[in-house]
Amino acid sequence: MKKKLILSLALLIFSSFLVLHSAHADPIPNIDIQIGNNDNGTGGGTSSISILLLTTVLSVAPAFLMLMTSFTRIVIVLGFVRTSLGTQQMPPNQVLVGLALFLTLFIMTPTLSQVNQTALQPYLKGELTQTEALNKAAEPMKEFMFKQTSTKDLLLFMNYTGNNASVKPATYKDIPLTVMVPAFAIGEMKKAFMMGFMIFIPFLVIDIVVSSTLMAMGMMMLPPVMISLPFKILLFVLVDGWYLVVKSLLLSFNT
Repeated sequence: MKKKLILSLALLIFSSFLVLHSAHADPIPNIDIQIGNNDNGTGGGTSSISILLLTTVLSVAPAFLMLMTSFTRIVIVLGFVRTSLGTQQMPPNQVLVGLALFLTLFIMTPTLSQVNQTALQPYLKGELTQTEALNKAAEPMKEFMFKQTSTKDLLLFMNYTGNNASVKPATYKDIPLTVMVPAFAIGEMKKAFMMGFMIFIPFLVIDIVVSSTLMAMGMMMLPPVMISLPFKILLFVLVDGWYLVVKSLLLSFNT
């Protein structure tokens, strides 16, 4: 009986507190968002569409910029290095992507400087319109991609668009970005896979030697990966692997 009385008093006090709090609480303001006409009654719809298009472009812009720079080749090669070593998540993805971004910035510095001088700064000063600035910015990027794109890849997309050329154009100026970017991207992936194959070979030899040795010793229950991993890391450190990988990447863009 005493417990029921205490419980009833507690519920009564709690209910009184809620009623008192709701009576003195500030009202929640109404939020009204309007998308349409502005104060003058004109241009609101166009502004909303422009904002929507800008948001869409900004969401896909990083992917386009990655495909138009050296990032693709670098990050794939670094991924192959980690896979060939068999270290699972070491180095972590954040480290590999961060290193790839800084190497991309280092390699693309001359091109980005040219974009800044010919397109960005004149646009900020009001000397160029948005369309003119985009066209000016595309020229240095196309020049960089043109130097790294093979004739076979470029002709593949040119012929698909109806251009029956049989040789690589002498200049990049007449090649649209819709042709240049995919041709450059598949070429970058091909080069990255070729470099990854060369990286895999020495570590594959270590795996074969370790597996054969364990089998000859009758230790078939012992995982070969557990034994070969320290030797892979030791070999990679002794030959200064990161230096060689980064050097190979930098030299591969000097063509």
